[in-house]
Amino acid sequence: MLVLVVNAGSSSLKSQLIETDGKLTLMRCLAEKVGAPDASMKVSFAPDFDAVRCNVAGKSVAECLRRLLEVLADDPASPIDGLEGIGAIGNRIVAGGEFFSKSVIIDAEARENLQKCEELAPLHNPAADACIDMLHELLPNTPQVAVFDTAFHATMPPKAYLYPLPMRYYEQYRIRRYGAHGTSHRYAAQQAANLLGRPLRDLGLITCHLGNGGSITAVNHGKSIDTTMGFTPLEGLMMGTRSGSIDPAIITYIMRREGRTFDEMDAILNRESGILGVTGESADMRDVLALAADGDERAKLAIDMYVYRVQKAIGGFYAAMTRTDAVVMTAGIGENSAELRELIFAGLAHMGMILDKERNQVEGAIGMNRIISIDDSPIKICVVTADEEIRIARETANLVGAQ
Repeated sequence: MLVLVVNAGSSSLKSQLIETDGKLTLMRCLAEKVGAPDASMKVSFAPDFDAVRCNVAGKSVAECLRRLLEVLADDPASPIDGLEGIGAIGNRIVAGGEFFSKSVIIDAEARENLQKCEELAPLHNPAADACIDMLHELLPNTPQVAVFDTAFHATMPPKAYLYPLPMRYYEQYRIRRYGAHGTSHRYAAQQAANLLGRPLRDLGLITCHLGNGGSITAVNHGKSIDTTMGFTPLEGLMMGTRSGSIDPAIITYIMRREGRTFDEMDAILNRESGILGVTGESADMRDVLALAADGDERAKLAIDMYVYRVQKAIGGFYAAMTRTDAVVMTAGIGENSAELRELIFAGLAHMGMILDKERNQVEGAIGMNRIISIDDSPIKICVVTADEEIRIARETANLVGAQ
């Protein structure tokens, strides 16, 4: 089956056209810095994957997807003659709340419940829902599937997912920890098991999805038992524009001192904080590393703060696990930044996570799953290239094919 995978982020769009029978990727698309004047989108087709650049300056995520569909329909190099050649569409959805504990075909009821989940992931779910609606408008007869980041974390026990609040808030409003990035964590865990040559069910893993958004998950015997993100993707690590976990009293303090509204405070925490808030320059770690190399003190501070919080999260899950066989690094920062990996594991060697600096720095290794710890490291360190799209495509094909 030909599946178009749509992975709508807060400021990005990743998409692939995948032939699931042969596990072949026929098209790749990446749009970055979406909404900004310097936004860019690259579309490439098999077999050579020479990139076609599209002007998407100032466009929304859904508008970028519409532009991608135009390229798919019109470009001579496209693997399909028209959009009717797409058999199904798989949509990555960050938050499914307690409405969705597994992937579903999007019908009217599912779309209504998706709307209710938007407040759980205010940077991601609205963009994904807009893409779903636009696709339904253009391709009304093509089945769409929602694959949820939160589904993998449905195995967390109550001691991990409940907050120490009056229980009525869970009972009435389902306020609890849901996590995110579950599709990525599940994929990374399985790929790490393949690298280690052992069944996933026998392993204790700490998977680190470190990108513009970031989360860390404790995976015990193939199941998520805890993760850093919570009720929304705002909890946990310091991220590109999100504060991560802070003293909640800070929120009411700022609101009283500055007369901020709830929406303004939400924007500050989700869009103006994190790496961007500390540097005052950029939310992109690549830019921040370059600024730090040029002597920018706030960039150096942001890196120190980021690394420290990642180290604390890994250490906390090491304490929560009955055993830890490996730490897995994935996503934009985790798999591509040798410098950040070295800084992170420099502070974790005493726990048995010992990086091999030469393996970590190997040129040309980006895009390769590999082990980068020394041979006798008690806990292995793995790098896994994020490929949420292939898992989303498989789940989509299985659901649609079972109809």
